[in-house]
Amino acid sequence: MHDNDSIFEQLVDRGHERLCFHHDEETGLKAIVAIHSTKLGNALGGTRRWYYESEADAVYDVLRLSKGMTYKAAVSGLPMGGAKSVIMLPHRKHPKTEHEARAMGAFVDTFDGAYIAAEDVGVDTQFIDWMAAETSHVMGGETVSRGGDPSPWTAMGTFHGMRACLIHSGRGEDFSGVTVALQGVGHVGQNLCRLLTDAGATVLVADINKECVDRVVDTCGCTAVHDADILSAECDILAPCALGNAIDGRLIPNLRCSILCGAANNILGDPEEDAVALKAAGIVYGPDFVVNAGGLIHLAGMHLGMSDELLQTKNDEIFETTAQILRRGEEMDSTYAAAVDIAKQRISGTQETGVHAS
Repeated sequence: MHDNDSIFEQLVDRGHERLCFHHDEETGLKAIVAIHSTKLGNALGGTRRWYYESEADAVYDVLRLSKGMTYKAAVSGLPMGGAKSVIMLPHRKHPKTEHEARAMGAFVDTFDGAYIAAEDVGVDTQFIDWMAAETSHVMGGETVSRGGDPSPWTAMGTFHGMRACLIHSGRGEDFSGVTVALQGVGHVGQNLCRLLTDAGATVLVADINKECVDRVVDTCGCTAVHDADILSAECDILAPCALGNAIDGRLIPNLRCSILCGAANNILGDPEEDAVALKAAGIVYGPDFVVNAGGLIHLAGMHLGMSDELLQTKNDEIFETTAQILRRGEEMDSTYAAAVDIAKQRISGTQETGVHAS
């Protein structure tokens, strides 16, 4: 689908400001930074290390992810823009090295703070600290940079979103007796398993990494499900927490959940159409860029100098923001449309009174 559009057509279509390619001769690093919007402020977004089948796939990914970050920051009431970067790996098992990280840090530094990097799939706090040796415009490290691993905050926000979805669907917010099917138990998924099982939920898990599955089965009492079966598992809440494009129009008729609410970015293949189809199917959808904003709130809030207390408050606000969007979604085409509407109002400065923001 995305191979046929020229890069400029894709930029215009998604409303991007900049798309920058970088090759470092010494390390072989190939990286792309996409800045979607700096209208509300400098743009913070993660760096994803991934093996892409083609350059077109990498461009498609970074453009979708960066646009989502703009909406995520805006709907969270943060004075930040949206951006993302990807490092294109030569093969799946390509090792993380300090040389590669520093080369990426030097690339990030060329943006003079218009883009602030953070961690995403394939990048950890060590990698961020290596990047930070070359640029101050990075968040999420532990020794050179600051902020640490944002995944506990992402998980907490997603949990708040799930609570709002349960209440909206008339279930109350008690998780005992609630079954959650969780696809992807990396850093965020593992934290979410802990929160859910502590709250009394039954959690089904699947991941291509067996070690991660074994860990949450052992530590949280989750039940392992085959990777191919998790999305069609019978459950109350389906929570995609791995990569995007988990759910599309073909899958929606096969879903056996009443709520779709996960931490992955770009859960829906075509969010505008798929969110309408979910509504028609009677499935409550907590828009991903609303419920998974906890990590961004944590790192962006630290960058902006917010206190720990305010950071916690802003994460807790994900509950009310989600609840409000679910209510709005009743009167609009979908909850996705309602969430985008609030984000666009904030970006354009035309936000109506009564919309939750602080």
